[in-house]
Amino acid sequence: MADQLTAATIRADVAELLHRRPDENFDAEDLFDCGLDSVRLMTLMERWRDAGAEVSFVELAERPTVEHWVKLLVGRDD
Repeated sequence: MADQLTAATIRADVAELLHRRPDENFDAEDLFDCGLDSVRLMTLMERWRDAGAEVSFVELAERPTVEHWVKLLVGRDD
């Protein structure tokens, strides 16, 4: 279910792929500038789809920040 996703899990998933600490403040940074590439983005998308999120590659790639992704994935039903 998508409700399994939280801001903390999204941040931790991104941090893991970028070799950063989840407690770092990188929520507003452009993740492509931080080293995220399309393969890693696909990995995140599939992980979050497996958790029940309905999200596309384009939705994530258009605004590649943790801040936006949290709103998109956690705040979808708000």
